[in-house]
Amino acid sequence: MTPGAERARALVLGVAGQDGVYLAAALRRRGYSVFGMVQTDPDPALATWLSQTQLVIGDLQDADSVTAALATADPDVVINLAALSSVAASWADPESSAAVNAFGVLTVLERIRRRQDDVGRQIRFIQASSAEIFGNPTEVPQCETTPIAPRNPYGAAKAFAHEMTGMYRSALGVHASSLVLFNHESPLRPESFVTRKITKAAARIATTGGSPLVLGNLEASRDWGFAGDYVEAMALALECETPGDYVVASGSQHTVRDFAVRALSRAGIEDWQRWVQTDESFMRPTDAAVLLGDSTKAKLDLGWLTKVSFEELVDGMVDVDLDLARGLPMSNALLPTLE
Repeated sequence: MTPGAERARALVLGVAGQDGVYLAAALRRRGYSVFGMVQTDPDPALATWLSQTQLVIGDLQDADSVTAALATADPDVVINLAALSSVAASWADPESSAAVNAFGVLTVLERIRRRQDDVGRQIRFIQASSAEIFGNPTEVPQCETTPIAPRNPYGAAKAFAHEMTGMYRSALGVHASSLVLFNHESPLRPESFVTRKITKAAARIATTGGSPLVLGNLEASRDWGFAGDYVEAMALALECETPGDYVVASGSQHTVRDFAVRALSRAGIEDWQRWVQTDESFMRPTDAAVLLGDSTKAKLDLGWLTKVSFEELVDGMVDVDLDLARGLPMSNALLPTLE
């Protein structure tokens, strides 16, 4: 917990998503009183996990609502997870991606700076950055010094926010850290993401059959990790006296094909070729080349380690979707702690 506070207060922007649910649980375990900013009431599927998080309404595109959320929560730490998080959607609506993922973060940084002056104490800030800022990287693996060269609107907006976080840290003295998160998944990932699309389809095929799973580029490679592990890195960065940038990644790489084969196998389906088809309409205009993270700095400076392997991640996601497909209560070690 943040030094100097008997019961520190945390404000999580974008708390009603996958990462927000896991982070709220991680912060409570550390003794924080957790507030969460949301645009609207959370999805009922996630609301259960936020029963002890005090919700406030706000929008990164509305500076006054961000100011009001800070006043209500009176936080010692702020973590920004709020984003339009789909790369594909950023191509469909690049203006909204820039408004939320880039300029919205600048709004938060500036309001934190002003509130620090008003209340006379430090407010620590974490920005959830993304490996998409590296685009088509010039080196493998990528670390904190890898050149930033995004190749899609989402990555470009995240790159702006990443750079602004560094500027507020170096030029204005804000205790601001940017965590460059590589792909991280969980059973709470929305179905609009390819990983959950795969595990839901595997559970459906195993229980009722039906149509094949249709995917885009099966050879696209990603460094996939577990969301619950990655929010632990955020919590550790909050406790670190010196702010900085940190790559947070598993350090291993797998293709979409690997993910699909493992998921179908976990569901009891070995003839995966029968159930997987490809469609060019699911291909991205420009897909990142080789994204593989080097988290040496986070391990050395923060003491962070991954705990869940790729195989355990896929298996756990499939097991939860099998429970849902069979009408059973969800029960899995990958699910966050209920409040």
